[in-house]
Amino acid sequence: MKVCFPVQTNEGIESKVYNHFGSAPMFVVVDTETNAVSIINNKDEHHAHGACNPIKALDGQNVDAIVVGGIGAGALTRLNQSGIRVYRSQAENIGENVLLFSTKKLSEFSVQGCCGGHDAGGGCAH
Repeated sequence: MKVCFPVQTNEGIESKVYNHFGSAPMFVVVDTETNAVSIINNKDEHHAHGACNPIKALDGQNVDAIVVGGIGAGALTRLNQSGIRVYRSQAENIGENVLLFSTKKLSEFSVQGCCGGHDAGGGCAH
């Protein structure tokens, strides 16, 4: 299974998971079957807030799941419609989250748990 992690900088599986899917500069993809690691540059990093195109961001690459600190409802909905499940990061780095993912200890994002903005009433939990 290919699991995608938004990151600020590429440090392989030691990379810290980024708090926002759409504005992450890049994604680290871990194949949980082979332990292969690859990088995708975010092709939609500079979109207007609330206008994330997650499929463009992933540059057409196929992933099965995403683990992130936060994501907007629109991006979550588009990813889910494409068959990609999105999980909430529970650890600081990718390696720890891969272990949690593999043991089914990460919760899946719902629209109600998504980032609603960054002002006082936005509801971001990160």
